[in-house]
Amino acid sequence: MQTEDVRLTGGLSVESLGVDYALAQLAASLRFLLDITPLNTEDCRKPFLTDGTEPEFIYRDFETDPAVLIAVLDDIDLTRIDDPLLAQLLRRKHRELNLQFQMLDARETEDFLPLSIELYGGVEPTLRQQAEAIIEEVPPPQRATDRVGAEAFLGLAELEIEHYRSIDPDIEIHAEIRPDVSGVMVTGNTLLIGPETSVDSVRANALLQHEVGTHLVTQVNGAQQPLKTMGVGLAGYDESQEGLAVLAEIACGGLTAGRLRQLAARVVTAHDRTNGASFTEAHRHLLDLGFPASGAFTTVMRVYRGGGLTKDAIYLRGLIDLLDHVAGGGSVELMFLGKFSLEDLPLVTDLHDRGILTPAVLRPRYAEDAENLHRITEAANRRNLHDLLEGAR
Repeated sequence: MQTEDVRLTGGLSVESLGVDYALAQLAASLRFLLDITPLNTEDCRKPFLTDGTEPEFIYRDFETDPAVLIAVLDDIDLTRIDDPLLAQLLRRKHRELNLQFQMLDARETEDFLPLSIELYGGVEPTLRQQAEAIIEEVPPPQRATDRVGAEAFLGLAELEIEHYRSIDPDIEIHAEIRPDVSGVMVTGNTLLIGPETSVDSVRANALLQHEVGTHLVTQVNGAQQPLKTMGVGLAGYDESQEGLAVLAEIACGGLTAGRLRQLAARVVTAHDRTNGASFTEAHRHLLDLGFPASGAFTTVMRVYRGGGLTKDAIYLRGLIDLLDHVAGGGSVELMFLGKFSLEDLPLVTDLHDRGILTPAVLRPRYAEDAENLHRITEAANRRNLHDLLEGAR
C-alpha cells in the first residue's frame, strides 16, 4: 500500500517538515553556551588579578551526555527531505549540531579548540588587522561612574519585553537574574543576567537592543515560522546574529569607544588562543594594549573557556559582513524573520517568496525609527571601522 504524499506549508511534505521539527527540538534542548561557560568566573577573578593564580574553571554537569545527543542526531533521516533547498539548509544544521555535541564531549580537552575553529572559524589576517587598527586608532575610554546593576538592568529588560508583549501578548520571552551566569546572555527564549552585572548607563539601551531587540525578537519570529529551525537558528546563524545585534547598537547610537575596542579585543584574544598563548599571556597582551585588568580577564575567560572558543571573533566579522551588505544596497529586513546567516539570505528569500515563511510577528523597536535606520546607512558608508563612532552619541 502506497503512503499518501501529504503536502503542507508552501508545498513542503510532511516528511520534510518532520525532519525540520526533529532538528529544532534537539537544538532547543541544547544548553551549549551555558555548558561551556564556567560556574566560578568570579571566584577565579580576584586571585588571578591579585597574584596571577591561573584560573581553574568549573563547569556544569551535562543534563544529557553528549554521546547520547550524537546518537539521537544520527537517527534523524535526512533522506526524507524532498525539497532540494530545504535539504541543503537542514543538512548543514545537522552537521552544525554534530560539531556542537562533539565540542561538549571534548570540553576541557585538546580536541575542543580544533572543533571550535571548524565550527566558528579562526581569525583570518584581514580580520586581525582590522581589530588591531581599531585598538590603535580608538583611545581607551574613561571608566563610566554612572552604572546600571543587575536588578536595575533586569527592570529595564522587563520593560523592553513588555513593549513586545503589547504587540503580541502570547510571546514567551523572559528575563531573569541567574547566580550561575557571568555577564548577560540569551539562551533560547530567556535573557540571563549575572548578579555581578554592571553596565555603563550610556550602554544600557544598546545592550537591550542587542539582547532583546535582536536575539529575543528573532527567536520569537523564528519560533512562529512553519520551519522551526528558524527559531533555534539555521547553521552558521551566530555570526550574522551577533553582527545584526551590534548593528542594532549602532542604530540606537549606543556604540561606544569601549564597546568597539572590546569587540576588537575579542578578535585579538581569539588569535592569541589559536596561536598557543597561555591565559596569562593573553591577559598581559590586553593590558599592554590599554585594557583594564578586570575587563581583560572577562575577555580572556570568554575565549579560553571550554578549551578555546573562537566564537568571540564572529562579532566583529559578522558586523563587517552586514555593513558590506548594506553598503552594497542590501536590506536587513528579512534578517528579522528568524535566526540564519547572511550567506543563507538568498535561500531564505526564496522560501519567503514561495510562501513557506510567514511575515515577522515582531519588528525590533530600534528599526521603527527613521533616524536609527539612517545611522545604519551612514555606518555602512564609513571607510574605516573606527569611524563608526562618529555616528554614535
